[in-house]
Amino acid sequence: MSHTSHVRLLPWSGPEGKRAILVTDGTVGPLSLLADRIENQQIESAAFIVELARPMVEAAPDLTADELRWVTRRLSESLTNVLIIAESRAQRILPYDE
Repeated sequence: MSHTSHVRLLPWSGPEGKRAILVTDGTVGPLSLLADRIENQQIESAAFIVELARPMVEAAPDLTADELRWVTRRLSESLTNVLIIAESRAQRILPYDE
């Protein structure tokens, strides 16, 4: 009998800042449920940050360098989180049959 392993990229870093992964037999467990909740929070947070940043960026000439750095950092962090979520979810999509 073969056991299939399912690998999931988690939405947080492991030791030394390396990507954290979860290897399971495909059943839903507490860690995968926690990862789902964190992913949803990160997506909601990214949408909120974009909503806040858009008017600031449109008024860029009125912003100080510190304010622009703050906006850039928040947008960068949010985009990074969402890209990790997208990569993780893409890895879990079954390929199309040819």
